[in-house]
Amino acid sequence: MDLLIVESPTKSKTLKKFLGRGFEIMASRGHIRDLPKKELGVDIEDGFRPKYVIIVEKRKIISQLRKGASSADRVYLAPDPDREGEAIAWHIAETIGKANSNILRATFNEITERAVREGVAKAGKIDENKVKAQQARRILDRLVGYKVSPILWKTVHGGLSAGRVQSVALRIICEREKAIREFEPQEYWNIGADFRTDEDEIFRAKLTHIRGKPVKISNRKQAEEAVGGARKESYSVSEVKKEKKRRHPNPPFITSTLQQEASRRLGFNTKKTMVVAQQLYEGIELGEEGSVGLITYMRTDSIRISQEARQDAWAFIAQNFGNDYLTKSERKYRSKGKVQDAHEAIRPTRIDRRPEDVKRFLSKEQVQLYELIWSRLVASEMCAALFENTTVSITGGEFLFRATEAKLLFDGYLRVYQESEEENGEKEEKTKLPELEVNERLHLLKLHPKQLFTKPPPRFSEASLVKELEANGIGRPSTYAQIISTLKDRRYVSMEKRRFFSTELGEVVSKIVTENFPHIFNVKFTASMEAELDKIEEGKYDWQQVLRDFYEPFSKSLKRVEANREDIKKQIQEETNESCPDCGAPLVIKWGRNGRFISCSAYPECKFTKPLQEEEAITTEEKCEKCGSPMVVKGGRYGRFLACSAYPECKTTKPYHLGIPCPREGCEGKLTERRSKRGRLFYGCTSYPKCDFATWDKPVAQECPSCKARFMVSKSSKAKGEYLKCLECGHQLTSPEEVEAAV
Repeated sequence: MDLLIVESPTKSKTLKKFLGRGFEIMASRGHIRDLPKKELGVDIEDGFRPKYVIIVEKRKIISQLRKGASSADRVYLAPDPDREGEAIAWHIAETIGKANSNILRATFNEITERAVREGVAKAGKIDENKVKAQQARRILDRLVGYKVSPILWKTVHGGLSAGRVQSVALRIICEREKAIREFEPQEYWNIGADFRTDEDEIFRAKLTHIRGKPVKISNRKQAEEAVGGARKESYSVSEVKKEKKRRHPNPPFITSTLQQEASRRLGFNTKKTMVVAQQLYEGIELGEEGSVGLITYMRTDSIRISQEARQDAWAFIAQNFGNDYLTKSERKYRSKGKVQDAHEAIRPTRIDRRPEDVKRFLSKEQVQLYELIWSRLVASEMCAALFENTTVSITGGEFLFRATEAKLLFDGYLRVYQESEEENGEKEEKTKLPELEVNERLHLLKLHPKQLFTKPPPRFSEASLVKELEANGIGRPSTYAQIISTLKDRRYVSMEKRRFFSTELGEVVSKIVTENFPHIFNVKFTASMEAELDKIEEGKYDWQQVLRDFYEPFSKSLKRVEANREDIKKQIQEETNESCPDCGAPLVIKWGRNGRFISCSAYPECKFTKPLQEEEAITTEEKCEKCGSPMVVKGGRYGRFLACSAYPECKTTKPYHLGIPCPREGCEGKLTERRSKRGRLFYGCTSYPKCDFATWDKPVAQECPSCKARFMVSKSSKAKGEYLKCLECGHQLTSPEEVEAAV
């Protein structure tokens, strides 16, 4: 009997089916050893030797693994096929080695019978260079986090963290926020014109040139002069230019592009994308077929696919769409930047397993992501779409107008997969032009001058932040979900309408780490460290030397910062014009665990403090149940609440409700604002815990016109904008007038 050890227990049933009775399958459930939580765990003087300890929660699992190994003929270690998986395999081998020395490393890129059996047959040694690269990364992150985070604790407040890559991602968000604040919009004008042919066909064109020079209109006066001059001219077609253009499909997904497109098209955050992809990879029960892995490994930066997968795709395309949709030769894609290329792109394990075939076995999210991956792979092996681009130039005196049209001649890969405009990199022109000929006379009907202003750079969405991190070589695609989750959990950033906003706390943290460690928390240095980790994996760099080269200047910066700690603390304080009522010393604004507050500058001799700003109380018509005084709305740590206006004589408080009854049958509570432990706003019943009704979406006092439910919820999406949705029947109100009237 042989033993196969994987990371996740959800794979066990599938693997057992593939390997049969000769194998026992066990799971480590991720890492079993790590650096200790309450100490550095790295001996810097002894070549950065790590001190690994057993993770307390894994002691029982380790005991079971040792017992299983002791009775096995061979032990196959099959954690995920990446650096971290290699490190997990090494830790398991180190831990169970005395129970069985016959240990082999097996990898497979997909959970299919062919791939699993092949991976076991080709099992070999653990890749020591991968282990060293992962170990170097872990030690780097520990050194930075363990040494820099205490500086934040002592200057801002406890519980904060400064991750090596996380802090650079935060810096990018904060710098974008600063650019938006400092942006000064510039006025400009566009002038459109409606033209009519002699056959009464009307179309619109745009003014592009005046006196042979590109038009640049920067104020109303210039716009009025241009409009006045253009009205006087007679117009005719001066050029009709037609050209055929091929649009080629994008390559199959890698981790980062899957995260980006799932965010744009499905509204998934990076964490959700990776969780759902993991489920599709590890295996889904497909009725009589049993548990099957639907996609290949989802942590990859390689765009290549196997020849077998390519041939299967060609056969599927020919059978289902015809030979016209096949490429004439093998399509070759170029990777952007250096890739590890350890395994294939993300693709379905079987191309003939269409989304509609497995839909009934999957959750809604699993169907959406699988369909995205499946259609992307099929499209990547189809022929290009063919467009005819027409550009018409219209001349009148010194004025030149242009109109363009893109007409689809052959859909090609677009029959299967439509890219989002952001990914495609071009906005399709929707203008429809009549058939025009050179020298054809046109009649100017109306001019449309439009005042516009330049816009600041947009705030990052999860998709655009991942794209930015990848473009700059920051971190690895497999780490992006964790980076973004940490920024949210630490409240360094907030999300509004799916865009990142840096918080006051986030900007203070970013300011401290970037100003005091400028050579470490910057894009170029972080990217160069990733390149050095790659070199360790390739066996070209010594992992200890890489750490020495990093730590020497880092330790000098630490000493300098520690010596200036009080100055740093003062730099993030703000002076006020007030004096302390207890001792007369100036009052200053400081940071604490619950945000900013006002404190005496003579602390610790004087301990006077007060809230930074008392929120203006809003009086309601509701009366206090104890004293009859009006209740007022106040803000607290967990959101708004009602408090008695007679405070402090009367300390009655109650939840702040929206005036909307709870929808649960028999419940007499009302819906109220609440905040989760992580600070996220949600809406629940005032009768909690008796009633556990809750929703993340804001309830609006609008009766559903379809099912007459007493309220709807406010939602937004990129495609629909702001809209209302009924929680009972799903009916939606999408017109701006309906939404505005309700809200």
